[in-house]
Amino acid sequence: MVLVTAGAALVIVLVNALWRPARTVITIVHEAGHALIALLAGRRLTGIRLHSDTSGVTVSRGKPEGPGMVCTALAGYVAPSLLGLAFAALLGTDRVTAVLVICAVLLFAVLIMIRNAYGVFAIVATGAVLFAVSWLATDEIQAGFAYLIAWFLLLGGLRPVFELQAKRRRGHARDSDADQLARLTGAPGFFWVGTFAMVNTGAVLLAAGWLLL
Repeated sequence: MVLVTAGAALVIVLVNALWRPARTVITIVHEAGHALIALLAGRRLTGIRLHSDTSGVTVSRGKPEGPGMVCTALAGYVAPSLLGLAFAALLGTDRVTAVLVICAVLLFAVLIMIRNAYGVFAIVATGAVLFAVSWLATDEIQAGFAYLIAWFLLLGGLRPVFELQAKRRRGHARDSDADQLARLTGAPGFFWVGTFAMVNTGAVLLAAGWLLL
């Protein structure tokens, strides 16, 4: 099951026709990462918007600079892979139900903060799939679905980082998280893209060690 779900997740990430609709899940977790760290940093969260082009925006109010803002900007691109790593840890101890419950809680928390119609649709549609599997599927299918979620978050967290750098090279991402971090810290945007890539790659390797060995 572990290898099959890893292979399925890899196909979803690499095949554009599958990646485009599935990427919304990565965006949901990305924006949830920004939102969670903003709250922990003492910022006031005002809303989250998800768009049909799979982009998203999280708006929070507080100091425009400083450690809290840096951590908030840093959180988005690493959130999917780190959540996937946490799920891998849970699955390594056969806690399938915990993975599904955390997914449900995350979706509900994001839904409360959604401020546009497409965002509501995306959360409800994702929640409907989660509900169907959690309540109607057999234990074996639920376990396979939980493994697929974990692998997809782990692997799916990497592709947006490379897409980000490709956009930056073309000058199409001047307000990206990496460029915001560059303005906040003085370190170049490429440094932050590299940081995202290293964190997410490390999460994949560590999770693979837990799940495959």
